[in-house]
Amino acid sequence: MGIDLGTANTLVYVSGKGIVLQEPSVVAIDQEEKTPLAVGEDAKKMLGRTPGNVVALRPLRDGVIADFDTAELMLKHFIRRVHEGRTLVSPRIVIGIPSGVTGVERRAVMEAASQAGARDVYLIDEPVAAAIGAGLPVAEPTGNMIIDIGGGTTEVAVLSLQGTVLSESVRVAGDELSEAIMQYMKKVHNLVIGERTSEEIKIVVGSAYPMDDDCDTIMDVRGLHLLSGLPRTVTVKGPEIREAMAEPLSVIIEAVKRTLERTPPELAADIIDRGIMLAGGGALLRGLDTLISHETGIVVHVAADPLSCVVLGTGRVLENFKQLERVFSGRSRNF
Repeated sequence: MGIDLGTANTLVYVSGKGIVLQEPSVVAIDQEEKTPLAVGEDAKKMLGRTPGNVVALRPLRDGVIADFDTAELMLKHFIRRVHEGRTLVSPRIVIGIPSGVTGVERRAVMEAASQAGARDVYLIDEPVAAAIGAGLPVAEPTGNMIIDIGGGTTEVAVLSLQGTVLSESVRVAGDELSEAIMQYMKKVHNLVIGERTSEEIKIVVGSAYPMDDDCDTIMDVRGLHLLSGLPRTVTVKGPEIREAMAEPLSVIIEAVKRTLERTPPELAADIIDRGIMLAGGGALLRGLDTLISHETGIVVHVAADPLSCVVLGTGRVLENFKQLERVFSGRSRNF
């Protein structure tokens, strides 16, 4: 099994079957009974809408496990679901993790997967998995640059010969863009909105670069008005949401520029020829490829299926285990 354990979504790939599960990384727990009520899509619907004794949690923050027990519960649930409830299954698991995580955070992921019933656990850096999933020739001696923008982290990496030449991981990604929209709505419109509404604004009217239809993209946003304390509807336009997201987007652009500055000249020449690959859920933000291209002067391609790149990469590694064994960054065995 290949797992993309993401801050926002968890995807599971099974050898021979392809992607069998794609669910939000959310668990709803009954605090009195200490039992999970819902996992994945059902739990996401409960975010911000639960009674006092039920809490909807996201066990991963910034691409790493923030709540160990809940993450283990979630992994167990997903593994059982993929194997249709059969209990005596101990699969070999490959998990994609951010390249900038510490040794302690790596061990936490391995431990959670082992406790959830894995036989062998292998870790692969997300940029490497995303590059393999996007179809980049990582095994060849040519420079490939990938930007993987997830929910909690943005990974920028230059790859060659099945390895990472250099990489940078910044903990600014989709969640920070949503947070910036929430803060903007509070500051400018005196409107308090939730996580889900903010995400919806980002998808519907958000853009990273001026678009032709900018003035036509408007959306009615419902929330709680700070001054009156009553529900209120406000209309927002594309340009103001772009302005709201400008700061976190500039952090991502700076990380890309820093990585390009440190790239060896031969590999930099390859990147200019081949362009930069954009993957992860953040790649779906309109105009982001144009913004990066405008700032760096290099052509930017968006992967065919940006959301699934990491999990497809873990799946390809599983299916070509012997040829791609060098790409792993960590391993644990249970006997």
